[in-house]
Amino acid sequence: MIFSETRLPGAYLIEPQLIQDERGFFGRTWCAETFIAQGLNPELAQCNLSFNHRKGTLRGLHYQIVPYAEAKLVRCTMGAIFDVAVDLRPDSRSYLKWFGAELSAENRLMLYVPEGVAHGFQTLRDCTEVFYQMSQPYEPLAARGLCWNDEILQINWPLAVSEISEKDCSYGRLSAALRLDDCPEDGKTAERCAV
Repeated sequence: MIFSETRLPGAYLIEPQLIQDERGFFGRTWCAETFIAQGLNPELAQCNLSFNHRKGTLRGLHYQIVPYAEAKLVRCTMGAIFDVAVDLRPDSRSYLKWFGAELSAENRLMLYVPEGVAHGFQTLRDCTEVFYQMSQPYEPLAARGLCWNDEILQINWPLAVSEISEKDCSYGRLSAALRLDDCPEDGKTAERCAV
């Protein structure tokens, strides 16, 4: 596997090294020893599939808080996505910065998203499937999210949003969350994401 660190410390684009012959190819997409050697979390607690009917579908931006903070390894097994990671680690040099890359069935790239970094994606084609490997199981009480079109982040999503869940649209804006004195006790704001 070829690991290329993104502008977010600890977040990597990973490309499988393919061994090809007349039958096709073979390549490794995950190896605990290799991840340890790269300083990445090798834990594997859960694997998830996300199938999306329409291009323009947006999922995210999601993360879990400590002690359930999760690392993710994301790859697109059918179709294509614009995959995004947002650094929420206050001590990071890339705090509140984002990184995005196209992952597709053809390019076979993967994105490793470390703990403390939110994740989301937008489908670039109809009938797109995404496969996630998670270091922690989903814990509903620890699940959090960011508004996909937050003005502080200014993520350049490639398409108009065709589908988004009510839950993903309910996440408050960072501008309110960062002004703790203006933020209600539950951490949410009346200002919502508008599609």
